[in-house]
Amino acid sequence: MTEPDDALRVDKWLWQARFFKSRGLAAKLCAGGKMRINRQPVSKSHQRVRVGDVLTFPQGKLVRVVRIAALGTRRGPAMEARALYEDLNPPPEGSPSPDET
Repeated sequence: MTEPDDALRVDKWLWQARFFKSRGLAAKLCAGGKMRINRQPVSKSHQRVRVGDVLTFPQGKLVRVVRIAALGTRRGPAMEARALYEDLNPPPEGSPSPDET
């Protein structure tokens, strides 16, 4: 089954953007009801996201709030992954970024 060019599964996008090491971990987060897309709770990992959507989710001890800037086509290096989103709630100065941990 192919995906439309203007939308992507949320678990796949989270994996491509390097927030989680596997799609399975991203899917588990969604199934646990801890993900929000545009302030709406999500409980299914197959929920579609589009450019401009705002995601809110826990990652370690942080609550991440990001706006999707691009959908991406693969899981690339960290620099490429950072281009997929705009961090609306950046970590405090001096603390390591999630990519560095």
